[in-house]
Amino acid sequence: MPIRLVSYNIRKAVGLDQRWNPHRILDILNELEPDIVVLQEADRRLGPRPAALPRQLIEAETDLRIADLAINDVSIGWHGNAILFRKGLKVLDTDRIELPSLEPRGAVLTRIGTGKGQSVTVIGAHLALLRQWRRRQLAAIRNHLSREETENTVVAGDFNEWSVQRGFEPLSDEFTVVSPGRTFHSSLPRGQLDRIAHGARIEPVAVGVAQSKLARRGSDHLPIWFDMTVHPDKG
Repeated sequence: MPIRLVSYNIRKAVGLDQRWNPHRILDILNELEPDIVVLQEADRRLGPRPAALPRQLIEAETDLRIADLAINDVSIGWHGNAILFRKGLKVLDTDRIELPSLEPRGAVLTRIGTGKGQSVTVIGAHLALLRQWRRRQLAAIRNHLSREETENTVVAGDFNEWSVQRGFEPLSDEFTVVSPGRTFHSSLPRGQLDRIAHGARIEPVAVGVAQSKLARRGSDHLPIWFDMTVHPDKG
């Protein structure tokens, strides 16, 4: 069966009604039935960075678990990036990737077992507003991986890139960038800011943008979904 990955900038669970509503975000995720979730703006930016989605709610209202990426007891991620995974999947490894920027930013990495000895490496990122820094950040992500590792890696998140062609050059040799559709602003989507880049052993099965009534209210971004098959290493 394909593995479904969902990427979603949840804007700290504040919807278009300007209300903090983590239950609504979890309802949107449940609608999509994901195996893996990559979140951006999952923690607040100031102070100890408390989680916008409380741990107890995630455990009570979904079948998802939180990858161990936080560096304190109040966050669920790092620099706002978090990764959730369905019960039954196994986290093999986690890592944090420092990203160059004018402001503190980082990416998160989780290797998840998918069965039969196979695994997928998932990297979640929320890239900078300026293209010159986004390119440096994508290069840092690419350089964190060996050439072999890139083959079964998926990079997902808010790439903050308005162009449909430019800005992805650091990934072009070993990744294919997928733009599922327009995701921002959720009230009238114009920008394809949320994207997925995948390596050679990842086969896309289907991709899309969630456009339910609930998703259009939950954040200023719409969530994207990516169904994939992870092929074994031919070597």
